[in-house]
Amino acid sequence: MLRVGLTGSIGVGKSFVAGVLAELGCHVVDADQTAREVVKPGSPGLAAVVTAFGAEVLGEDGTLDRPRLGAIVFPDQKKRELLNSILHPYIIARQDEQLREWEKEDPFGIGIIDAALMIESGGYKRFDKLIVVHCRPEVQLQRLITRDGLSESAARQRIAAQMSQEEKCKFADYLIDTSEGFADTRARTTEVFSELQVLSRRQVV
Repeated sequence: MLRVGLTGSIGVGKSFVAGVLAELGCHVVDADQTAREVVKPGSPGLAAVVTAFGAEVLGEDGTLDRPRLGAIVFPDQKKRELLNSILHPYIIARQDEQLREWEKEDPFGIGIIDAALMIESGGYKRFDKLIVVHCRPEVQLQRLITRDGLSESAARQRIAAQMSQEEKCKFADYLIDTSEGFADTRARTTEVFSELQVLSRRQVV
C-alpha cells in the first residue's frame, strides 16, 4: 500500500481535499477523528491529559471538553507542546494500526492520513509521499473567521500558533492550492490522485 500524508495549516481547505481523495477511492482517516478516539472516556490518553491539565478539562459527562482545553493551550506554546507530546504517540499508533488494516484489505491501494501537525510532530517521515494543502494568507484568514465564528485577532492567533504555510510547503511532494475555490481544487486533487495511483500500482516510492 502507498502510504500518503495529507497536511496543511488551519483553514486552508484540507478537509475538502481529503473528501475528494476519498471519493476517488483512497482510504482516508482524519487525524481529528483519531484524536477523539484516543481521548474517549476510560482511555489512557484522556487520563494523561487530565493528569497534565486538571479535571476542569472534563465535561459533566466525563468526556474531554475540547473548547475548554483549546482555550487553555492555544495562547500558550508550552502547553500546546505538552498536549501534543501526550497525544501524538497515541494518535500515531492508532493511525499505523489503521494503515495495516487497510493494507490487508487492499495491498495496492492508497492510504491517506490527514493531520494538521504531521510535519511539526515528525510523523510525516513515515509516509511514502506528502501532500501539503495551502492557500493565500488572506483567504486562509477569511475562511477561518467565517468557519469558526472567530474575531480577526483570534483567527490570527490560531494561525500564528502553527508552522507557517510557506515552511510547510517546503516538505511537500505534492502541493494543492485551494485559493481559487472548489472546482480548481478538485481538478488539482484529481491530478495528484492520478500520480499516486501510478505509484501505488507500481509500488515505486
